[in-house]
Amino acid sequence: MAVVDRIAPGDCLEDALSILTRCGLGEPALWIRPFRHLSEGEKFRARLARAIALHAHLSSRVPLLCDEFGSLLHRRAARAIAYGLRRLTTQYGLTVVVASAHDDILPDLQPDQLIRFDGRGRSRVETLPVRPGRTFSLRRRMRIEAGGKRDYDSFAAMHYRATDELGFVDKVFVLRERRGGDPLGIVVYAHPPLELAMRNRCTDNRFRGNPARLNREMRILRRLVIHPDVRGCGLGHFLVRKTLPLAGTRFVECLASMGAYNPVFEKAGMTRIGRYETPAATQEALRRLRSMGINPAGRDFPDRIARRRRVRAIVAGVVRTWYEGTTGRGERRVEKQSPQRLAQTFRALLGSRPVYYLWERRANPKE
Repeated sequence: MAVVDRIAPGDCLEDALSILTRCGLGEPALWIRPFRHLSEGEKFRARLARAIALHAHLSSRVPLLCDEFGSLLHRRAARAIAYGLRRLTTQYGLTVVVASAHDDILPDLQPDQLIRFDGRGRSRVETLPVRPGRTFSLRRRMRIEAGGKRDYDSFAAMHYRATDELGFVDKVFVLRERRGGDPLGIVVYAHPPLELAMRNRCTDNRFRGNPARLNREMRILRRLVIHPDVRGCGLGHFLVRKTLPLAGTRFVECLASMGAYNPVFEKAGMTRIGRYETPAATQEALRRLRSMGINPAGRDFPDRIARRRRVRAIVAGVVRTWYEGTTGRGERRVEKQSPQRLAQTFRALLGSRPVYYLWERRANPKE
């Protein structure tokens, strides 16, 4: 059973995805992965998400018990999960009892009451103040540093579009645990595609047919990746918000496939313009394939692409158009792709309805 189906089965999909994201499982590839294929840290997060989802819908407030909380995880991952648990506890009005031998989770867990045992059968109860809106404790020492395209190599496998190229990269910024420390996040700004319908609509065609102005005034946020250890702690919108002014252009745009479920770019200060529909040309390609008895979701789809030139031509046409509008060199790239890769990309495009965001630098009132 896929992970998402284990989270409050039969309930609203958006609620399940929201809880998974808060627990640090915000990647579509993880949602559809069988539980047994998750790492130990991911399994812990998935179990926690399921428990929270089930308790949130109980008529009586039965306490949720978490024994040995995060004891097998990297300590920064345990602190991140504690931070997410506190937020979900507040959001759903839960009562949670956490048992742990580690004090480092306290600043992020923010328990209302703390019971300490001294090992001699005695205990001491403390009532602690809760500070709403408190940021993730590790964020205070994190640093954002300029990086390069090579820095993305260590993050590529963490993104659900790991095989796609980044296009013409302009600037890269890396979020580190401390100055010169482990990289925990990355954001990539690149030169934008020549034409986007929503861009033209919301900018009154400012860039239509004017590539020189587009290159001068616009960048596209091509990738945002946060290390799995610290997802669900607000570091994504923190990194974007801090680096948007550093992109060096008046405008920054973004196409986010997960924008419907994760408002990270809105929290960072970008404006949601709208959500794209599946292009008419892609819908027509799907109709033609179905009229030929081809099912793009079928296991034999790559084999059909390999054996039938007409099928390959239809699929390659859709993929080529998408490449030309995003990273360029569509003809050359499609020619080299295997039937399996073409099938994978075509399927992804069928289900892709990205949200378009735009950020504009505020004018300096002194100017």
